[in-house]
Amino acid sequence: FRSVPAVVMVLSSASRLRLFRVVFSEPGRAFYSSGDKLSGSVQLEAEQPCRVAGLRVTAAGCARVQPRKKRGRSQEVEYLKYDEDVRLEEALSSGEAPRSDSRGISLSIQVSIESSHKKKLYYPDQRLVSSFRGKLGSVRYYVRAELRRPSKHALQCEKEFQVEEPLDVNRADLLAPVAASAQKKVTCMFIPDGQVSISAQIDRKGFCEGEDIFINAKFENTCSRIVVPKAAIIAKHLYAVDGRTKVLRQKLSAVRGNHIISGMCDMWQGRTIKVPKLKPSLLGCDIIQVDYALMIYLHIPGSEKLTLELPLVIGTIPFSGVGSRTSSMCSQAGSSWTSFPSAPPSYSNIHRDLRMAPPLPEPGSVRGFFLLKRSFSFPLLPKCLLTHEVV
Repeated sequence: FRSVPAVVMVLSSASRLRLFRVVFSEPGRAFYSSGDKLSGSVQLEAEQPCRVAGLRVTAAGCARVQPRKKRGRSQEVEYLKYDEDVRLEEALSSGEAPRSDSRGISLSIQVSIESSHKKKLYYPDQRLVSSFRGKLGSVRYYVRAELRRPSKHALQCEKEFQVEEPLDVNRADLLAPVAASAQKKVTCMFIPDGQVSISAQIDRKGFCEGEDIFINAKFENTCSRIVVPKAAIIAKHLYAVDGRTKVLRQKLSAVRGNHIISGMCDMWQGRTIKVPKLKPSLLGCDIIQVDYALMIYLHIPGSEKLTLELPLVIGTIPFSGVGSRTSSMCSQAGSSWTSFPSAPPSYSNIHRDLRMAPPLPEPGSVRGFFLLKRSFSFPLLPKCLLTHEVV
């Protein structure tokens, strides 16, 4: 092929495509982040050589939301754009030469894509958004190879790659405790039937997969019904298209407490719920948002439940403190939230009484500490004087 200027190997009109694909240099890598280098090769394999116009390699990434109606236009936001026209003559002269065997001719062209501002792999004023695929939209990144042939349709192949931006839960705003309260009046046939209330707190806002969330909560029930306290981790997917926002909610994991009868209250002190395997929170996207929340609620028979939501952020870099349980207890003791009782006093603060105790009763004595009976003394009745009169 080098003897013919501007001619390289690919499909001929009489042959069919055997292999045309994009292969990454690190096929086992799970994801990439901003600043990482993505490299790979475009592999071609055909039965016979023919003339081609060129090879174009594109790396792209965008967020897309499909409209609810098929006639509407989809909403898109672009986060990555990189185009390069590969000069096949230079690629053949400096790279691997075509190989010929009984199956045909094959060629591998090395392509390197580096995430730098100079090559404009992503926009300088924007940050890459993590990959996501939902019911109404997605954020996807891919590398596409387009092989242009004279007087024929171009051949295309693409391969997706995952992007995951690091999210550290050790930030100051994610380590602060989160607390809230709510109450509701209950009625029966438009007649007041008391009220129920919830006060809840968690030690921090940011968590990672596999960590435990410690819940401190107080539930009060002054209505005539039996209520049940529950808690669950909720995922909320927000899609913005055509000036409207569609919210999809999903319950991921849940715990429940004991029944609370009328006129009673219940308290959760360190009740745990485990964070399941989740995708990190999707932040920074204008049309797609993935949020998480801890929903604490009371199930009220014959009435709508009383709900309370505490926001959560699921990150990728886990908590590096002394531990979730210790942090939860410390934040509870140090906060000014006085809905929960304080810790009991230490035994070292109790003053000892150094006075000598009275002697213990002898064995078998009935005047022991528990057997001692109080004795009562009744006054003696006056003597009755009898006199006889003689008439």
